[in-house]
Amino acid sequence: MKKSESPLDAFSDWVTENLRKLGVEVGEETAVVEQPVGQKPTPVTKRVSLIIHNPIVPSAGGLRLNQALNWGNPDELAASYIDDLREISYGYVNYEIVERLEVNKFPRKLDGFIYKADEFAAAWKARTGFHTPDAVDYDALLAEFDMIAKVNSGQIDEFWLFAFPYAGYYESIMGGPDPFWCNAPPLTQTAAKAKRRFVIMGFNYQRGVGEMLEAFGHRAESIMKYTFRNQQGDANLWQRFIRYDKTHPGLSEVGLMHFAPNSVKDYDWGNKTRVPARCDNWLNFPNLSGAPRIVDCADWGDGNIRGHHQWWFRRLPHITGAANGIAYNWWQYIVDPNLVR
Repeated sequence: MKKSESPLDAFSDWVTENLRKLGVEVGEETAVVEQPVGQKPTPVTKRVSLIIHNPIVPSAGGLRLNQALNWGNPDELAASYIDDLREISYGYVNYEIVERLEVNKFPRKLDGFIYKADEFAAAWKARTGFHTPDAVDYDALLAEFDMIAKVNSGQIDEFWLFAFPYAGYYESIMGGPDPFWCNAPPLTQTAAKAKRRFVIMGFNYQRGVGEMLEAFGHRAESIMKYTFRNQQGDANLWQRFIRYDKTHPGLSEVGLMHFAPNSVKDYDWGNKTRVPARCDNWLNFPNLSGAPRIVDCADWGDGNIRGHHQWWFRRLPHITGAANGIAYNWWQYIVDPNLVR
């Protein structure tokens, strides 16, 4: 024990050191006790492997698929997504693309099928002829891109797969030790080999940043539901956060990705019905005692998908402190599922 160190600090140092020896990534945000309440958490940087399946289309004069079909630029989409997450997490979440791979082929489906570029382009133009079953072969992706070794070495924290409609990706899926549902069945085959949990995101360059935020939002919903799985009643703040008027008349709070406070159906972000909601109280977390105010779609972008999702994310708790063993900074769990206990 250092001369100026308390017994509690010495014990904390001993735990941290032994966790690191076991391959567990430990940072300042790991501990949820003895934290002051209401401070700005120390920002984190997560390392990303960006894998773009964007084959050349011979019938389009050698253009890449996204160019041949007038779809988005994956690099520009990723950059805007990174900027959005940094802004709506109040500077906490910083993604850095440390590996970029653009692949001149289609990913293999679970049954072994692989599209050919001209055939896929023709199917898209006809809006028919797509292969079924659609699911991608995640084992093939894990092996081809050496994902587990990159996670174990600390080189990569998560993977972003960028492709086209009908690529067969889940929006997010988790691997590693004791993986759990992350908007998809966990990759349990990785549990014995990977030293850390990791997430593979699946994006579509035919869509926009709003859809990317939605994929991240469903990841957040899964992880926070699991984080609060042992909390009952008023202690389960996640269940309070996601209330909306259809399920809790007069008691709406922030809602879900698909359901704004006044939504009556999936994706109903443009609903002009005015309802009382305590959505803004979450900006003052952990003080949630404020009165509701009347809201409608004008509060979250008048139906714009990106606007609604940005609004939703800004209301996630994002300060230091903890209660019942769960940090007041929910972002730390969403970007690093290794911190979920």
